[in-house]
Amino acid sequence: MFNQKEIEFLELREDARIATSHNDISHVKPVSFVFLDNVILVVTDYNTRTFTNVKLNPHTSIVIDIYKSGNHKAICIQGQTEIIENGLEFKKFYDIFYKKFEWVRKEPWKEDEAPFLKIVPNNKVSWGLN
Repeated sequence: MFNQKEIEFLELREDARIATSHNDISHVKPVSFVFLDNVILVVTDYNTRTFTNVKLNPHTSIVIDIYKSGNHKAICIQGQTEIIENGLEFKKFYDIFYKKFEWVRKEPWKEDEAPFLKIVPNNKVSWGLN
């Protein structure tokens, strides 16, 4: 789904904005993410609007970008989101986040304490990545 330039861009970034919705009300927030095996991984807490929205509506969008006037680079991804709370997949994702992000090492968590959102893309558009 992603071309080489997009993959390189996603592998170098770690911040994004995720969009979810409930009752036709959109909700956007900044998040840290990891690009792995053509999916986007985000962690959230159980008591967030994002988590509640994804449980009700798994259709999610995420934007990864660098805004520089006249030289904007971005990928906008739409997809279905799976909630990963425990098990081998959770452990794999947690290990990656633990290695990548200092904030995870400072405030670690265990299975069933904070879920991962696994965004499986079904559509994407990018610009400025030539």
